[in-house]
Amino acid sequence: MVMKEIQIPIGEIYVPTKRRAEIKDDVVEALAENIMVEGLHVPISVRRGNNRYVLVSGLQRLEACRALGEDTILSIVVGAPQR
Repeated sequence: MVMKEIQIPIGEIYVPTKRRAEIKDDVVEALAENIMVEGLHVPISVRRGNNRYVLVSGLQRLEACRALGEDTILSIVVGAPQR
């Protein structure tokens, strides 16, 4: 399977409710400062589900980019096993 990095609109990424509790404000702030200076080097991972993108990994990076007012974020769409 070939994985490709793409820019996805931040507003189209769903973060499961359980994951939102994992947000660490100090980490998000530090990442935002770093991303502002150096850019985002490691894309987040998402999967397709219910006609939207669902966050798999990269919650702090996603929130840092959202805090910076970014419209899109570098992402990798991964396949997830169907249940």
